[in-house]
Amino acid sequence: MRRRRRCRAAEALAGVLLLALCAACGSRLPESDFGGRSPSRSAAPLRVGVITSVTSPVGGDAFTGPRDGARAWFARLNARGGIDGRRVEVRECDDGGSGVGNNTCVHRLIEEDGVVALVATTALDYAGASRVSAAGVPDIGGQPIGGAYDTYPHLYGVYGSLAPRDGTTGWDGELYGGTEVYRYFKREHGARTAAVVSYNQAASAAYARLVERGLKAEGYRVVGEQVDFALPNFRAVAADLKEQGVDLVFDAIDAHGNARLCAAIDAAGARITAKVTTVQNWTSTVADDYKDAPRCRNALWATGSGRNFEDTGHDAVREFRDATEGLRTHSQWQLEGWAAAMWFTEAAQSCARDGDGVTRACVDAYMDRSDGYTADGLLLPVRFARLAEPPATRRTCLSVARWRDGRGWVAQGDMDRTCFEVPQLAYRP
Repeated sequence: MRRRRRCRAAEALAGVLLLALCAACGSRLPESDFGGRSPSRSAAPLRVGVITSVTSPVGGDAFTGPRDGARAWFARLNARGGIDGRRVEVRECDDGGSGVGNNTCVHRLIEEDGVVALVATTALDYAGASRVSAAGVPDIGGQPIGGAYDTYPHLYGVYGSLAPRDGTTGWDGELYGGTEVYRYFKREHGARTAAVVSYNQAASAAYARLVERGLKAEGYRVVGEQVDFALPNFRAVAADLKEQGVDLVFDAIDAHGNARLCAAIDAAGARITAKVTTVQNWTSTVADDYKDAPRCRNALWATGSGRNFEDTGHDAVREFRDATEGLRTHSQWQLEGWAAAMWFTEAAQSCARDGDGVTRACVDAYMDRSDGYTADGLLLPVRFARLAEPPATRRTCLSVARWRDGRGWVAQGDMDRTCFEVPQLAYRP
């Protein structure tokens, strides 16, 4: 049976506390401008675009991981001769975390720079998504913050999609997420009581409700904890977690809030099995970020859909780490950006070999056929399908890692075998 995983859009949404995404309409750029046959040995570079919300309200380092991973891949690729003798020229654009800025980036990269594809898009407000789709430009391996990658054709999120992608988000505006994370901790660690901490902010509260529903579906006793966004009282939360005998702590708050929550948990003397975080916080900076919370820090767990970036015993991970050795920090999002760039490269190489040239249409057709892509084992198999109805259940696999001082993130089991048949729950992004 094919191994599958759940949509991660809701997790990314929670990590950055997004408001609902509203994609702007745009004009179609004629595919004929870029659909012609390219000389297979042309010296002209292949241009790809990378849109990142670098200077966003969330903070300067929140979104740069996928960009940095893609940069590293293309630098190594060019050092080895590029694609069919053509170097890849990366055109970057910082959209500032705004819809206006995102539309400006889309216009510049597609209509002025003439990129053949977008790679590793990480945008707080992907307002230009409809314009990308209308131009027939493949967007490869982007982070699904919001619903764009489950709405439009030609957009291929790094975790795949089963939605029709016909211009309406998901199925009648609803996306679906599974309960595999909660099933994992129940089965592997006997967890029975879970807390969900959120802000009194719309996106945070909405994601918290989704987590609570999933936990209840798996039979947990759920403790809801909400704090004021401006003046959060994490001490009161920590005291209640101790009183309630909570095993697991999930959250719908930002990284800074998580660090303060962990410090409060330590100060209260609460003993928890796991403080579960998302792929966005799966970084090498844990020791510094949680310096005031040694016990909680060593109870941090992360779950995702890619191989642990510290698993250097794996050949593909070791290549990624070698290529990114000069980076100040490392993260799971960097590895996923590297995988996105690898994915584009394989599509472009296929087009070059087939003799049709590396065009938008050819790369898009390759992506549309993608089924079970793993980026040499860095990702769980990615699937794109256009199902008329959402699945009631899915077999979903899971990558799990735990932080250990002195060792970093330690993988917990084999992600290709940590799999569950779980129900799918609807939510609105």
